[in-house]
Amino acid sequence: MTSDDAEPTVPNPATADPSAATPTTSEPSAGPPPASASPQPSPVGSSPLSGLTPPPLGAGAMPLRTPGSDAAYRQTNGGRPTNGGPLTNGGPPTNGRSTTQRSFGQPEPQDPRFKPLYPGQAWPTEQPQYRPTYVPPPPADWHVQQARSYTAEPPKVNRIVAIAGLIALIIGVIAGAGAATAVVALGNRGSAPIADQPNPPVGTGTDPKIRTGSVSAVAATLLPSVVQLKVDGSDNSEATGSGFVIDNVGHILTNNHVVAAAANGGSIQVSTNGNKTATARLVGRSPAYDLAVVQVVGLDAPSVQFGQSDQAVVGQDVVAIGSPLGLAGTVTSGIISAKNRPVTTGDDTGQASSYISALQTDAAINPGNSGGPLVDMNARVIGVNSAIATVPGSGEGQSGSIGLGFAIPIDQARRTAQQLIANGKASYPVIGASVDMSFEGGGRVSAVTANSPAARAGLRVGDVITAINNEPVDSAEVLIVAIRTHQPGESVLLAYERGGRSRTVNLKLAQQIG
Repeated sequence: MTSDDAEPTVPNPATADPSAATPTTSEPSAGPPPASASPQPSPVGSSPLSGLTPPPLGAGAMPLRTPGSDAAYRQTNGGRPTNGGPLTNGGPPTNGRSTTQRSFGQPEPQDPRFKPLYPGQAWPTEQPQYRPTYVPPPPADWHVQQARSYTAEPPKVNRIVAIAGLIALIIGVIAGAGAATAVVALGNRGSAPIADQPNPPVGTGTDPKIRTGSVSAVAATLLPSVVQLKVDGSDNSEATGSGFVIDNVGHILTNNHVVAAAANGGSIQVSTNGNKTATARLVGRSPAYDLAVVQVVGLDAPSVQFGQSDQAVVGQDVVAIGSPLGLAGTVTSGIISAKNRPVTTGDDTGQASSYISALQTDAAINPGNSGGPLVDMNARVIGVNSAIATVPGSGEGQSGSIGLGFAIPIDQARRTAQQLIANGKASYPVIGASVDMSFEGGGRVSAVTANSPAARAGLRVGDVITAINNEPVDSAEVLIVAIRTHQPGESVLLAYERGGRSRTVNLKLAQQIG
C-alpha cells in the first residue's frame, strides 16, 4: 500500500493505548522481513521525533497489538502540531487528519543517509531488489518521436525559392504561353531538378493511347488517304484544293471547280500526306454536281471507307480534312448543322451552275478545303467539302470560315464518281422546263422543252410549282436541288398552281449529261 501522506507519522493520543509505544513511519526494506522477526521495543529515553531529523534505524518499533482497534496505526497530521510547538507523544489531537500506515508489520528501518532538504520531506522509499531502478516515463508524444526516428522527413522547400516559383507562375499565366518558365529544385536529397525529369510522351503511339472515336483517331485513319491538288491551267490560271482516294487503283474524288482549269489542257499535281508528289490525269468531271475524278497510277495511299449521308443526323460530330490556304493535312472538327440545304456552287460560268442538297457543318472549311472529305467519328466519309457561306459585302480575299460550310452528300457523290470512272461523264435528272431564278414563292415555269417530261405532263409557262413529293418549294433553287436528289427515270409528284387553282401531276424524270 502507498502512503496517503509522505510525511513522518505519530500515533494519535486521542485514540492510542496509553501503554502502547508510539509507532513510527516505516519504508519498505530491500526485501520482506524474516518470518521469525519479532517487534523490538523502542529505547527508553530516546529523543522526541522531529520533522527535520529522521529517527535512527529501529526507532519506534513496537509489538503488534491484539486485533480489534486500529488506533495504534492512525495518526493526525503526520506529527506536526497545529500550534507550531514541538512534537509530543501524548499531546492533544491536532487537526484530525489521518493517514494509513504503509506496513502493518515491523516498521522498516529508514535510510540513515537521507538528509531532508526541507521540513516535512518524505523519506525515500527503497526499491525492492527484484524491481528495476526507476525509469522516467516516456513523453506523451513518444510514438511520434519514435516514428520520426524511422521515417525520413520530407524535403523542406526553401521559402524564398517557393515564393519565386509562385511569382514566375503568375507571370506565365498573365503573359501567355512562353512568357515565363520556372524550374525549381526541391531539397537536396539526390533528386534531380524538375527540368531534368523525363517528359511525358506526346503525339501518336501507345502512350497516350488514341481513343477510338476521337478526332485524333479519325485523323490518324484518314490523313494518309487525303491528298493536296495543285492545278495549272492552260490559260495560266492556278487552283489548289483537296481530294481523297476512293479505290485501290489510284482514283481520287474532288470538286469540279478545283480541276476545271485543267479541263482543256494543263497539269494536275497530287501530293500525298507522306510528301510524295505525282502527276494526275483528269478522268471525268460533272459541273452539275461539282464533282470530278482524277487518277494517279501506282499511288501509294490507302482508300477511304464510305458512310451513308442519308443516315446523318443534325448535331452529330464530324471532322473535315483538307488543305485550306495551301496548308496540307489540316484537320478541323464540328457537327452537322443542317441537312438538305440547297446550295449553288461552282465557278464555271460557261455551263450551268452546280446545285446540291448539301450537308451543312460548322467545322472550319476554307478555300483549299474544297474536294476534301467530311468524315463521321467512325472514320467514314459522308460528304465532299465544296462551299462556304461568306458575309455579304466581303470582298475577294476576305472570305473565310464563318462556321457555315457545305458538303455534297456522299450518297450522291459515289453515284456520280462511278459514272465518271465508267464513262468520263455523269448524268443528272431534269423535267424539261426552265424556271425563273428571280421569282420567290415557288418555281415559276419560264419555258417548256418540247417532248420533255414537263410538256407531256401538261405544264405551261407561268405555272408555279409549289411542292415535289409533298416537300414545299419556295424558290427556283430549291426546285432544282430537289429534282437533282433523284435519279433519271424516277417518277415524282409535282404540285403547282395555275390561275389560282392547285393541281398535281406525276412525271418521269429525264436525264441530261453534265
